[in-house]
Amino acid sequence: MSYLYQKALKVDPLTHSPESFVQHFKVPEPFIPFFKEIVRGVETYEKDLDDQIEACAENWKLYRIDKLDLSILRLATFELLHCPKTDHQVIIDEAVELAKTYGSEASPSFINGILDPIAKKCRS
Repeated sequence: MSYLYQKALKVDPLTHSPESFVQHFKVPEPFIPFFKEIVRGVETYEKDLDDQIEACAENWKLYRIDKLDLSILRLATFELLHCPKTDHQVIIDEAVELAKTYGSEASPSFINGILDPIAKKCRS
């Protein structure tokens, strides 16, 4: 999430690539493949992810969504659409926990309110 958030804010050119981010923040070796899969997937499918998010964000345009919330939403939406082995409820729960830890007071319910319909559309 921090890499995606940093990218959304367009800050810190020292860690502008997944490789430099991993090196700079000393991401533990066992987590690097999953980290790279997720961030590259979000980068590859960003337009589709944003379309899914905006379709489920009633009365919200992407530019109005807080950058941290949007980063969490992109991450979780990618997992819902492209990581079928992970249970959808686990993905949503983890996203809500990230929102509770790093977002605003309204972030957890906002994130849950968008991810739930996305999960219902793409998972049975």
